[in-house]
Amino acid sequence: MTRSNSTSRWNQRPEDSNWGDFGPDDQLGRLNLLTPAKVLQGVQEVREGRVFCLSLPLDCPGGTALNPRRQPPRIEPTRRGDRANMTYPLSRDNPHLLDVICDDTAHLALQYSTQWDSLAHMGQWFDLMGEGVPEMAFYNGFRAGEDIVGPIDYRGGDECAAERPSGAYRLGIENMAATGVQGRGVMIDLKRHFGTTQIAVGYAELMEVMDAQQVVVEAGDMVCLRTGTDEALLEMAGVPDMARLRNSFAALDGRDEKLRDWIIESGAVALIADNAAVEMLPARPAASDRYASHPLHDLCLFRLGVYLGELWHLSELADWLHANGRNRFLLTAPPLRLPGAVGSPVTPVATV
Repeated sequence: MTRSNSTSRWNQRPEDSNWGDFGPDDQLGRLNLLTPAKVLQGVQEVREGRVFCLSLPLDCPGGTALNPRRQPPRIEPTRRGDRANMTYPLSRDNPHLLDVICDDTAHLALQYSTQWDSLAHMGQWFDLMGEGVPEMAFYNGFRAGEDIVGPIDYRGGDECAAERPSGAYRLGIENMAATGVQGRGVMIDLKRHFGTTQIAVGYAELMEVMDAQQVVVEAGDMVCLRTGTDEALLEMAGVPDMARLRNSFAALDGRDEKLRDWIIESGAVALIADNAAVEMLPARPAASDRYASHPLHDLCLFRLGVYLGELWHLSELADWLHANGRNRFLLTAPPLRLPGAVGSPVTPVATV
């Protein structure tokens, strides 16, 4: 049975969450703050008409070292009968035709390279009804097994085959795509301030950088965090040096309470980084015996409806913004409008 509103889906919401604030059946989260006025603010940042591609090549980082579950993309021709439909002369079928056809298909993990996490990407166990019975839940109280379905249904303590095909029937990436995802981007250049030394960035460190770079984040902004990881991945040319990646670069400290408070109060729509997770992983040890392995994913995706962008190519833009005394720009970044997907590749464009 699918529940139709928050009144029936949940009786209590997680601490620090905004569930229900945008409506009982909301599937957009903080994207609701990306209003026409915020789009106009982004447009007002366009002064030169110069554009920057903020995506890595879709086959970057290369291999499976960053994530063994995500395979690099594989491109193959479609088939025309028993033949590959690539540089296929139609004269083979009709000698009067001059056309030569190329047509292909791609097999790829949707979060292999530059990507968006949807709000269905990560949930938590939570006592939705306040009856002492935790359930697998996602943003705004949508449930595993009902709204986000995997091949195995774990509800009720027994494992059984799901009754419907796998996918996000709620909170899928298509909801994000339908908004256009266009507004004002704000750059925070962690590499310029800290270099490539590994550092967990909490509230104090973030404020230090923002003050030094005169960065102001307002509600409805999309926040970009440049660490230099993108440059390193491109230098590695498809063979990631995991020792270097694990021991270098700044990343957000998802267990820093003051940083979490800042994210809650900032009204930011998205946190975007050129690294693989936005936050530092593995995270610092938690104080309790039950905890989120990805504390920032928990706060952003599960509690606040704040979107996470990972493995973006930010360095060229960050350098240009610094050279021109700026840190704001128009950001256009819709994901694939692929119903049911929990993440998506994205080819973001910054216009300055």
